[in-house]
Amino acid sequence: MFSMTGYGKGVCRENGIEITVEVKSVNNRYLDLAIKSPRVFLSQEELIRSAVRNSISRGHVDVFVSLRDTREKEKSLYLDLNLARSYVNAAGELTKNFPELKNDMSVVSVLRLPDVLKQEEAAGADEALTAALKTALELALKAHKEMRLAEGERLKTDLISRVQTIANLRKEIAERAPLIALEYRKKLTERIEEYLSGKVEETRILTEAALFADKCNIDEELTRLSSHIEEFYNISGSDTVGRKLDFLVQEFNRECNTICSKSNDAKITACALEMKNEIEKVREQIQNLE
Repeated sequence: MFSMTGYGKGVCRENGIEITVEVKSVNNRYLDLAIKSPRVFLSQEELIRSAVRNSISRGHVDVFVSLRDTREKEKSLYLDLNLARSYVNAAGELTKNFPELKNDMSVVSVLRLPDVLKQEEAAGADEALTAALKTALELALKAHKEMRLAEGERLKTDLISRVQTIANLRKEIAERAPLIALEYRKKLTERIEEYLSGKVEETRILTEAALFADKCNIDEELTRLSSHIEEFYNISGSDTVGRKLDFLVQEFNRECNTICSKSNDAKITACALEMKNEIEKVREQIQNLE
């Protein structure tokens, strides 16, 4: 069982290359991935996405990549002719409109102007950079997964405890339910005897009690609830459980609501309301699971 919230960092240092990869994730219904990396890794973005998808199934994930490359590498110069032409034309316009100004623009002065001459690497990420990126990314995802697993196990312990509370409340309701019809029959008999001075039709009482028992019968709901609890334990043993448990808890809530609506007993209603409170806490915790 994994939490969707986690953080992992991986660093690779070798042969003048230092790459740091940080992976941070928070809750999200689907996998939403954002990558921030130097331009040199633009062609490696799919590699990063693939590695993240293999490790994380859902959540909002931010991947940050930083690079420090001190190797001596061949670089090339890029001359922006259009920008240089704009600078020259602007200087000509100034000279034309202000004759007192001297146009002392030279080739060297134009080259020194902002963004006219840019230094670029001759190529994108080479094999050494790609290998270092893979190593750092693998370390970051491993640390991220370990943190999510630790948080997931903590959530699992809390969830199991709360589901056990729900199971205990279900047991209390199941023990109380058969007594409701008997108590209703007793109260009905006492009231009829009081009004009719002891002249009671047993058949009528039995009919009324049977109708009441049928109306308040929650055996099906208790059976389904028991089945859902057992299924919860089975699913909890898997890694990716968030969506399954989210759906299952909706079924928990449906059965509990039906029990509340059918119940005509204060003790059962109190247990069902307490159960709803625990179910809501379970639902909130499940939103953190992958």
